[in-house]
This record gives sequence, C-alpha cells and structure tokens, in this order.
Amino acid sequence: MQKWEYLTAPLLVHNTKLILDNFGEDGWELVAIVPGLNPENLVAYFKRPKAG
Repeated sequence: MQKWEYLTAPLLVHNTKLILDNFGEDGWELVAIVPGLNPENLVAYFKRPKAG
C-alpha cells in the first residue's frame, strides 16, 4: 500500500505561483489551500509518496 508524507506551508498571496512551483519541483502535490490568520496569508497542504 502506498504511504504518504505531508507538509503544511504558509503561502503568501502575492507570490503563490513561485511558491507552488518550488514545492512541485520537489515532488509535492497540492492537496488544499485554506485561509491563514490574516487575509494576506494562506496555508497550503501538500503530500507526496513516501520513499521506501
């Protein structure tokens, strides 16, 4: 059965594409984006297959 690892990261509204592209390059798949503590921030949830 496939095992996953997860990552939660802050996502700045003014720089989302660059941030998401960087995580994608490292093999992370975006699962969800939810509001952060203030309107300028979002929180992104990622997953990728666990090695081994």
